[in-house]
Amino acid sequence: MASRFTVGDTSYGPGRVLVIAEIGTGHGGDAVKARELVAAAAESGADCAKFQCVFADEIIHPATGAVPLPGGSVPLFERFRSLESESSFFAAAKRECEARGLLFLCTPFGLRSARLLRGLGVAAMKVASPELDHLPLLDELASYGLPTMLSCGVSTMGDIEAAVARFPSPLADSGGLALLHCVTAYPAPEEDYGLRLLAHLSALTGLPVGVSDHSLDPVLVPALSVAAGGCVVEKHICLSRADPGLDDPIALPPGDFAAMSRAIRAAQARSGAETTALLAAEFGRVRIEAILGSGRKRLAPSEAANYGRTNRSIHALRAISRGEALDASNAALLRTEKILRPGLAPALLPAVLGRRARRDIPSGEGITWEDVGDLVDD
Repeated sequence: MASRFTVGDTSYGPGRVLVIAEIGTGHGGDAVKARELVAAAAESGADCAKFQCVFADEIIHPATGAVPLPGGSVPLFERFRSLESESSFFAAAKRECEARGLLFLCTPFGLRSARLLRGLGVAAMKVASPELDHLPLLDELASYGLPTMLSCGVSTMGDIEAAVARFPSPLADSGGLALLHCVTAYPAPEEDYGLRLLAHLSALTGLPVGVSDHSLDPVLVPALSVAAGGCVVEKHICLSRADPGLDDPIALPPGDFAAMSRAIRAAQARSGAETTALLAAEFGRVRIEAILGSGRKRLAPSEAANYGRTNRSIHALRAISRGEALDASNAALLRTEKILRPGLAPALLPAVLGRRARRDIPSGEGITWEDVGDLVDD
């Protein structure tokens, strides 16, 4: 199995870390601000600038309601709708990245966004943690044969293994598949990361590993993750934490992002033990040990309540009447969030489609076994 993550002619490992500046939707659909953020990423030492290709109905239902985020409670479906952008926006962002020597990366959230990005000729793909169980999306991406990073927040080891299994072995063997350890909380407590997990995760899967970091400190988790064997660090970037982007309150302004990049470059040039000792001398051994943790994969305390809600499950796209056939027109895999009830796991979608609704199902609600009746042909 591969120990390095490879994109095109470039391989990344502990001695050469891929630093990703997560712009996400912080541009607000403004092409000028997108260029400013790409410039900030390049000037702050990033190797890659990453965007998010958002189509609201690929992610959540309109009935999701207001969702608590770092900047406050947000009517999320409407906000996602306002952030939808045309293919031309991402094509321009890709050109801007490449003009500045950055790898362009963008997260898809469904088949439509994945196909849009493939049409742009992207060099790699990234799957966000809540989509780790979006099996149709994983199958679509696996068919592209592109280098792919899978974020593993709010997941179990079984979830990770099931996701990895969707990708062909030759892609993994050639360094084309990587796992990013993540804690799905905003902000995420540093001590929830348990970075000793990185070595165990790599040993268990045979894949290169890194972190997608939502903690606030620019140095601790990024530098320690490199010391623990990570070859990728992803962190949000913003122009100012006072900006209105969904993730700006937990993102790094350019000065802090540059400090993170310097810490990562210093760590990649040293042994892991030396970096750990230096950080322990600066921040205290107790704090460093708390961040390194036991190395056991678990749902972190700060994200445990999100399991089954920020992940995908089977939801009713519209009101479904008792006796109506369940099919792709009325059922889909969506994030649940806080108000709606969760549905059955995505892996059960083939067993649900083609059956009749046993009772009325309200629009947006998760579809449970109590909702599922006999096969249509019975």
